[in-house]
Amino acid sequence: MLFRAHADGRFELDGRVVRCALGKAGVIAAAEKREGDNKSPLGVWAMREVWYRPDVYPQGPNTALPVRATRPEDGWCDAPGDPNYNLPVTLPYPASAEQMWRDDAVYDLVVILGHNDTPPVPGMGSAIFMHLAREGYLGTEGCVALARADIEAVLAAAQPGDAVEISAD
Repeated sequence: MLFRAHADGRFELDGRVVRCALGKAGVIAAAEKREGDNKSPLGVWAMREVWYRPDVYPQGPNTALPVRATRPEDGWCDAPGDPNYNLPVTLPYPASAEQMWRDDAVYDLVVILGHNDTPPVPGMGSAIFMHLAREGYLGTEGCVALARADIEAVLAAAQPGDAVEISAD
């Protein structure tokens, strides 16, 4: 199945349309995506794995996708010059890394999207996820963000091999 996130904030989910948030600075062709540009990369991105907060989802999320319980020491390297760029790391980490266990709810559920990961190219964007939207659907740093009920519905419908398309239309 292909889930579509549109630049105007629409997300196609199982025959209906819900709201989503994309990059604070809009969308950009994947080949032009750069670390820190706050733009979501256009294209089709495989749903690789779901990370979840076990204190929020003690039984794990309802999904057929591979899952991983997030730990407080989990991070994601966003330092282009580091050999672990765009890969999970253990915190504390000597290079810049995003903390995956957060005080807000944004990463209670995270779908790792297959952008710039086979292999990662330094500087071409890291940590492109689908995660929970902030109140008011504020723009992301390049991710796709959905309401909790909507991301739970995506996960319930998703199968291995499914993908999210970030579309300019």
